[in-house]
Amino acid sequence: MKKILQDLSFAETEEKVLSLGEKKFRAKQLFEGLMQGRRISDITSLSGAFKARLSEEYEDEPVRIKETFYSSDGTEKYLFSLSDGNLVEGVLMKYKYGYTQCISTQVGCRMGCKFCASTLGGLVRNLSAGEILSQILVVNALHRGEAKGGRAVTNVVLMGSGEPLDNYAETVKFLKNVTAEGGICISARNISLSTCGLVPKMYALANEGIPINLTVSLHATNDADRQRVMPVAKAYSIAEILKACAYYFEKTGRRYYFEYTLIEGENCDEAHARALVSLLKGRPCHVNLIRLNEVKERSLKATGDKEAYRFLGFLEKGGLSATLRRQIGSDVGGACGQLRAGYIEKNSYKESL
Repeated sequence: MKKILQDLSFAETEEKVLSLGEKKFRAKQLFEGLMQGRRISDITSLSGAFKARLSEEYEDEPVRIKETFYSSDGTEKYLFSLSDGNLVEGVLMKYKYGYTQCISTQVGCRMGCKFCASTLGGLVRNLSAGEILSQILVVNALHRGEAKGGRAVTNVVLMGSGEPLDNYAETVKFLKNVTAEGGICISARNISLSTCGLVPKMYALANEGIPINLTVSLHATNDADRQRVMPVAKAYSIAEILKACAYYFEKTGRRYYFEYTLIEGENCDEAHARALVSLLKGRPCHVNLIRLNEVKERSLKATGDKEAYRFLGFLEKGGLSATLRRQIGSDVGGACGQLRAGYIEKNSYKESL
């Protein structure tokens, strides 16, 4: 596998171009072409000889859309193919204010959360910063005709396959590159990162000075219940997570978010709601309630709409800021890892025939 040019910042791209004996202005042409989602070979402002030299060292197309699935609600689900043949997935959600893209940071995941399809095959490898960024670049290119200000994707959520903070260095490099002037320049305030609660990395992220929206997958109100569905809870307690969140708020001034997936028989009755209010009331946070996307390999079941709204009502009555996330893309395997797992299973079956 070759190197990936999209890993580089503009300053690093300029340094590379100069080291190859090219004029300084070629760096701007190269970088702009890459930020438009073009392959090296398709950047027409560069000479064929220069592109050939670059292609000897760097991947021409590090990420491409292998398949696209269209939901009845307008959501688009992508299966991305990486240059080594591995697969990750992403989702484009269309709202009135703009397009939000959910992207992946790892091939698979090693966190083992019981409600998530991403963990079924374990962790295969981390993505590089450029591979994370390229997921956005190829979708921007796909929707170029709908772009406002040169990019269709206005908001980004790191909530696809993988635990972003388990791939800390590359995730942070991606965040710095995607928010930098001269690139696609997405505001840090329009970026959300979801973690299962890797406490030391939460503190480190707070110190990076990138004021993104931090979201923690909570899904329970006490450590014993959380450990049943999230193995990481054995390493980091809810109390430790809350301290790290408070530090994040202190350093960034950004309120933090909690995801709470409603699982039938696990965490969604009135007692759980009252416990959640007791745990979080008065903190600068918001709770996103999520109706479980059932994974066939797991035994967990989703709660009904009536019960979900009832739970939301308890939280609101208790004084918590909370919303019930709209279900989107469920008819195209909208949950993390479902599309990749299904594709691998289908093709493994074909190969066995």
